[in-house]
Amino acid sequence: MEVTGVYHAYGRRPVLRGVDLRLEPGALAGIVGENGAGKTTLLKILSGELAPDRGTVRHHGRFGYCPQAAVLNDALTVRQHLNYFKVAYGLSDLMRAEEVMEALRFSEYADERAGVLSGGTRQKLNLTLALMHDPRILLLDEPYQGFDWETYQRFWDLAGRLREEGRSVLVVSHLAYDAERLDVLWRLDGGHLCERTTEATA
Repeated sequence: MEVTGVYHAYGRRPVLRGVDLRLEPGALAGIVGENGAGKTTLLKILSGELAPDRGTVRHHGRFGYCPQAAVLNDALTVRQHLNYFKVAYGLSDLMRAEEVMEALRFSEYADERAGVLSGGTRQKLNLTLALMHDPRILLLDEPYQGFDWETYQRFWDLAGRLREEGRSVLVVSHLAYDAERLDVLWRLDGGHLCERTTEATA
């Protein structure tokens, strides 16, 4: 993914002031920043949900987007969500979704309605929906919100496997949790991205 000169403002309030970013294949990357720094705005632009005022975003391959707020229908079961997205993605089966569910240990919730799931389990479904079409690039906004410690570790194991498969993973958070796991870490401050050193890149 290549991002060049991205600007965005809300009215007269500039949020992004010329963001440049290159995400290499097989990279596990992170963006951190204070609340209100523009992280979610940037992710919406990277995913195509929001058009930048200026600048370009280029994707090389399929991408998955996991927003901070899970977009789920509380009346549908987990399985119904998977079947709905299967049709939307044009998939022939749910094999990839089942692999992700097993990795995150929530296969037993397949017939539970989304409305009765805990926050952490809803987030597992949110992540599964973003991954079930086997994207080359995965964009994650606060992906481990609501996870317990065990699930948090499984999330990083899954992210590591995606990197080994040549997938690119971008994790956006307000804090740099486990920065040593990342290949590159940027900080969004004042509308600009600044690269920070991690133990993995040092």
